Amino acid sequence: MAQKPLRLLACGDVEGKFDVLFNRVRAIQKKSGNFDLLLCIGNFFGSTPDAEWEEYKTGIKKAPIQTYVLGANNQETVKYFQDADGCELAENITYLGRKGVFTGTSGVQIVYLSGTESLNEPVPGYSFSPKDVSSLRTMLCSTPQFKGVDILLTSPWPKYVGNFGNSSGEVDTKKCGSALVSSLATGLKPRYHFAALEKTYYERLPYRNHIVLQENAQHATRFIALANVGNPEKKKYLYAFSIVPMKLMDAAELVKQPPDVTENPYRKCGKEASIGKQIPAPEEESACQFFFDLNERQGRKRSSTGRDSKSPHPKQPRKPPQPLGPCWFCLASPEVEKHLVVNIGTHCYLALAKGGLSDDHVLILPIGHYQSVVELSAEVVEEVEKYKATLRKFFKSRGKRCILFERNYKSHHLQLQVVPVPLSRCATDDIKDAFITQAQEQQIELLEIPEHSDIKQIAQPGAAYFYVELDTGEKLFHRIKKNFPLQFGREVLASEAILNIPDKSDWRQCQISKEEEETLARRFRKDFEPFDFTLDD
Repeated sequence: MAQKPLRLLACGDVEGKFDVLFNRVRAIQKKSGNFDLLLCIGNFFGSTPDAEWEEYKTGIKKAPIQTYVLGANNQETVKYFQDADGCELAENITYLGRKGVFTGTSGVQIVYLSGTESLNEPVPGYSFSPKDVSSLRTMLCSTPQFKGVDILLTSPWPKYVGNFGNSSGEVDTKKCGSALVSSLATGLKPRYHFAALEKTYYERLPYRNHIVLQENAQHATRFIALANVGNPEKKKYLYAFSIVPMKLMDAAELVKQPPDVTENPYRKCGKEASIGKQIPAPEEESACQFFFDLNERQGRKRSSTGRDSKSPHPKQPRKPPQPLGPCWFCLASPEVEKHLVVNIGTHCYLALAKGGLSDDHVLILPIGHYQSVVELSAEVVEEVEKYKATLRKFFKSRGKRCILFERNYKSHHLQLQVVPVPLSRCATDDIKDAFITQAQEQQIELLEIPEHSDIKQIAQPGAAYFYVELDTGEKLFHRIKKNFPLQFGREVLASEAILNIPDKSDWRQCQISKEEEETLARRFRKDFEPFDFTLDD
């Protein structure tokens, strides 16, 4: 029988906003069921008065979940953490300690390091030293058959974590963060590494822990930095995830590589930096190339094979040629207009359409490089379906139905267009008739396919096609044999029969300024937040 995954929550700087945090946790658990643990990194206590904390400390209030926290990051909050080895701070709230390993009854292994980096002696009570990091590495890495740890908790970011990855926003990872934490992460190879303190959310693309073609495949690491609780910008401060302890996983399953995996950000020419020294910045590399080098993309949730040529496993179907230049839609690519991104999941993300038919016209896009729906792995398909269902609920709450379409022709990266149509404008049958009528006028054979059919059953990888999915689940499909009007989907939806905005049939005629785009993106993120399923995964 398969091991049941542990359901965990990780949280950024609480800063004394205990009620805000725990009320949010209660709401999540009411909606998604109970979680096993809450892990808090960064500043648990703030500079606010202690009245709120006293209610928890005295038992008047109680955390709704077993909560583990890291220690002080400044002199002001050292007073709350009396025992360096860890202790109970209040019912259901436990201080882990200065440094160490916590192993739950499930077998999940959590390594923790409290405080900020200090290279001076004596080390302040809110800091860690090179000696602390060295002892943690030695204690764990010297054990026989050491493969890595499940989770690493640190308050500071690791220095250079942004190298080879997607943009870390305003945080300059070449200047910000701790080189000691980078060294610790390099040695411990955590599957998940959480940090805080920078008051922003950053989920880095997963990175590999081995050198391709030189070392045996190892599991990938996911670094996630979380924002501060209750921040006015509504940046993500809670991260929900499921994990099966490494020691209970099948070895082959453990080392499967995600489709968007990158090089290790802390490695230069395959060599690690020495502990206690500044880690040299790795040579810059095009972030997008990691997608272009991948040949296989199958696997479990958030994972994919991405194996090297020596793999004993059977080869997956060969993919069509990858684009030779930068990709505008691979999330790691510097070409991506990040300000249009409105939501990021595990395998996919949502972005406002450039020159959209409406202010809430969005795209569902895979984070890794896939050309079409037909080529998506099962895990990516699953999340695409989740986004589709969520967007239907979202638009229905706003008096709209959404129409989806994809054109796999003269495009390099899957763009699943999601266009909302007010319920008052027309019925689903009217939209269906408009597509069929305009297709006939342009001698396009648009076939109706069964509601629950899979496009993969009809189109082969590499085949050009166009398809529409109505809000009822009905699908219309056209196999492109020679030429196809690039704006066909927009033209139909913009027509008098549906949205009645024919002047917007060409996206290039609908472009607005970056400032206006940023305003629309902020508004969509705020409106979409109550429907955001990414916290529940």
